[in-house]
Amino acid sequence: MKFIYQDLLNLLTHHPSKEDLSKKLFQLGHEHEIVGDIFHMEITPNRGDCLSLIGLSRDLNNFYDSKDPFEIYDEEIESLDINFTNLSTESCPKISFLEIEIDKDISPYKSYLENYFLLPDNKKTNFFTDISNYVSYERGQPTHCFDRETINESLTFCDKSCDEDFKTLLGEKIRLREKNCIFLVDDKIISLAGVMGGESTACTKETKKVLVECAYFNPEAIIGKMIKYNLKSDAAHKFERGVDFASQEKVLRRYISIVKDHAHIKSLKMKTFIGKDLEDKYLPIDIEKINKVLGTDLKYDDYVTYLNKLGFEIEDTIKVPSFRHDIFNQNDLSEEIARIIGFDKIKSIPLNLNTNLSSEQNQISYIEDFFVEHGFSEVINFPFTATEEDKSIFIDNPLDSNRKNLRTSLKDSLIENLLFNERRQKDSLKLFEISDIYSNEENISQEKRLGIIVSGRYGHNYEDFGKKLDNKYLNKILNLDHNVKIFDIEEISRESLKTKKREKIFYTEISLEDIPNEMFKGSKKKRNKMNFIKYNPISEFPTSTRDFSFSIKNLEQYKNVISIIEDFNNQNLKDFFIFDFYLNEKLAEIKVGVRLVFQSHTKTLTDEDIKGSIDDLLKPFLNLDGVFIPGFELK
Repeated sequence: MKFIYQDLLNLLTHHPSKEDLSKKLFQLGHEHEIVGDIFHMEITPNRGDCLSLIGLSRDLNNFYDSKDPFEIYDEEIESLDINFTNLSTESCPKISFLEIEIDKDISPYKSYLENYFLLPDNKKTNFFTDISNYVSYERGQPTHCFDRETINESLTFCDKSCDEDFKTLLGEKIRLREKNCIFLVDDKIISLAGVMGGESTACTKETKKVLVECAYFNPEAIIGKMIKYNLKSDAAHKFERGVDFASQEKVLRRYISIVKDHAHIKSLKMKTFIGKDLEDKYLPIDIEKINKVLGTDLKYDDYVTYLNKLGFEIEDTIKVPSFRHDIFNQNDLSEEIARIIGFDKIKSIPLNLNTNLSSEQNQISYIEDFFVEHGFSEVINFPFTATEEDKSIFIDNPLDSNRKNLRTSLKDSLIENLLFNERRQKDSLKLFEISDIYSNEENISQEKRLGIIVSGRYGHNYEDFGKKLDNKYLNKILNLDHNVKIFDIEEISRESLKTKKREKIFYTEISLEDIPNEMFKGSKKKRNKMNFIKYNPISEFPTSTRDFSFSIKNLEQYKNVISIIEDFNNQNLKDFFIFDFYLNEKLAEIKVGVRLVFQSHTKTLTDEDIKGSIDDLLKPFLNLDGVFIPGFELK
């Protein structure tokens, strides 16, 4: 949504600067950008009531005292004789029609209407449609204009399956499929309701008599239609988020006032059809609950003032405004008050939470600790996959069109994780995941599993250099401190993965239900001793590696070299490991290849940055007896 700064000021008693207005909009949760005098708003989907000037001013009422200065036609209106049938009151509980006829002459647009077309993408089309678009901008309620001369027979609203072509008022031809809310004249589709009207009944510059439709559509009946048919529709955007179900007649009376400002009205008729009563929502008054949720000491008078100014009516209970579709309970009311107070002004207090874990949560905690202590990394994957099996569950509206199925195993995801890391020069990989898998074999089922995958070198220390991560390694750690053997370990073929790596891959997966509760309990050693855990953010800057070869006389001197590197205090040295180790006992010589990994949290490191860190690290070795670094010298 876009609005002109001055247009909103006209609805506020106290006129804030752009900067002050911007701060208050952010405080209320309305993201935006300011370009010149235009505010480009990003209104969250739950706040359809703020997709208009009136809506935004109403939300700002606690700060600037909003008003509705616009003229609303208040004279009696003749009842409209129209042959209308509503076959789907569930999709359209309420609808009003206005028939209005004017003389030929239309005066120049007044400033409030003319200014609307200063907004980007707003173009004039014809008198009645221009007013319809402006009213939607001002009040948040879409209306649709039919040329009255094109509707001489019965008019029907229905929600039914379609399979036919429809030409929009913009001249675009679309194929209506499946179930749609539509308006019919003698079984001919004239409008895709709540989205866009048709070319056959569209108003033109010559139209002098118009039938204005103003409806409340159930959001669920409109959601997805705009995207489905690739149509850009402000009306659908608003209907999807919910409009005020009590505003239809008032909106049409505002429409009449604007017409009256620019033309002489020859005839005026209106009628409202209510197919299904829409009930107001009521909530109990519970200040104690509000204060408990927010950690405040709010008084009753303040509580009433805040909510009254947001449109809530308070007597014995709280009446939720008809335009607030997002208010359901005390937590929602708490959020409303917090927005007004300002989240940053609410005093922080420690949460008093029940931290008792379920047996499953405890089991997961033990398993996580066990594998982390054994050098594994935990991964978390989305439950969606491209792999399709007979027992797969298919997703109708996937986030990713390439991943349309819920996974039946953790295997494919863990293989992807392993290959991803291998492509980034990781040569020792030990990964695990605890997550759900899904099946539609007989009935739809969900099961939590543990998946483990390993490949590459056993470790980076010289003692482990020749060892490989294999089934023997997995069997060893999975049977540590117990005699339970429940894991079946399989080797995954490299050939099927189309990778040039030669290291074998081993994988196992098992249901958490099959793991004895006591199996990993010994892994809680460290956690209970921790007072707190400090988390460091992952750097968004790339790593750089440098390889060095060390020639060392004996193992004692080797240990000394490793100790110096481990103790080296440099913020840019992220990690190091041994990638090559050779011991020649006859010559009493050790050859060691060390890879240094550099990374900064603040910038991309230059060659000069890395060179400086390397010089500082390797300088002590130049004077260390029995240690030689081929090719290295200080400059």
